[in-house]
Amino acid sequence: MGILEKIQQIQDEMARTQKNKATEYHIGLLKGKLAKLRRELLEPQPGQGSSGGGQGFEVAKAGDARVALIGFPSVGKSSFLSKVTNTRSEAANYEFTTLTSVGGILEYNGAEVQIVDLPGIIKAAAQGKGRGRQVIAVARTADLILMVLDATKGSDQREILENELESMGIRLNKSRPNISLKIKPTGGVKLNSLSPPKYLDEKIVSGLLKEYKIHSADVLIRDENVTIDDFIDIINDKHISYVKCLYVYNKADAVSLEECDRLARLPDTLVMSCELDLGIDELKQEIWDKLALIRLYTKRRGILPNFDDPMVVRENSTIQQVCDAIHRDMKNQFKYALIWGASAKHSPQKCGINHPVCDEDVVQIVTK
Repeated sequence: MGILEKIQQIQDEMARTQKNKATEYHIGLLKGKLAKLRRELLEPQPGQGSSGGGQGFEVAKAGDARVALIGFPSVGKSSFLSKVTNTRSEAANYEFTTLTSVGGILEYNGAEVQIVDLPGIIKAAAQGKGRGRQVIAVARTADLILMVLDATKGSDQREILENELESMGIRLNKSRPNISLKIKPTGGVKLNSLSPPKYLDEKIVSGLLKEYKIHSADVLIRDENVTIDDFIDIINDKHISYVKCLYVYNKADAVSLEECDRLARLPDTLVMSCELDLGIDELKQEIWDKLALIRLYTKRRGILPNFDDPMVVRENSTIQQVCDAIHRDMKNQFKYALIWGASAKHSPQKCGINHPVCDEDVVQIVTK
């Protein structure tokens, strides 16, 4: 029996099983087996590269961040890419126009954001239909996913795409569960928590670990609301990606104002019309906000900074990350930094390598 058949068998059994207190343990173990099989689907098959994408499918990372466009065929991903970058991704009014991933650069606020237009995915893509598995593998490398949806179609399109990404280990707009798992050679399984967990106990934790052939481990639960699914994610931590997501409904010009307003009020959601150039600028700003990038201006002693050419780093970066971005050896020659801007208590402030920087700070690095 192949992996897909085993997955289907477990899904059928879960569907048949009544969900109540008495069956929690059994369903939990089934979920653990299901996650293990899905992980095997992600692993490259003999003769495939590590990405499994095939020649010409993957786009090399470039720029300050990567945004992946995900959606069903013919929803407007290629049109959006053509409008916000200098790259032309073939657009047409029929399905599967895009057959390989296409990358373009969005220049915004001094940053270069790589936008990758991926082939449209269909239901059950995670099981290998079309090029769905390769699409999802590329999406895992993104800093932000733009899920492009058709405003004229039903709400189930979003749920289908979320389920596909979920089944392949991509968690949208979620943080890593607050659980610590330390595997040991001996000593059995020990469960500790800061307060009694509502959905986990030592029996289910030990049972799930045994499914993965882990017989000794220290487990610390810091959040009483973590679930069985959360703990399974921690066991599969290396195969799980937590990615921010924006839901973008295209073709807003083809629906009523009431429907457009309803969609726009959904969490993490924007509406646009590529046909009429509506909402494009607002989407660019929202992409910037979601990526949490900040601009810095470097200067040399006695010379004014160039405010037309910022350095772009991630939010919560320190002077060390600034040094790394300039040159990988600079931190070894670092003496101190002078900071002007929001992160400085006075201007300029002399600070060390662990000083956190803020958007639009001016930074002067002094080396030994």
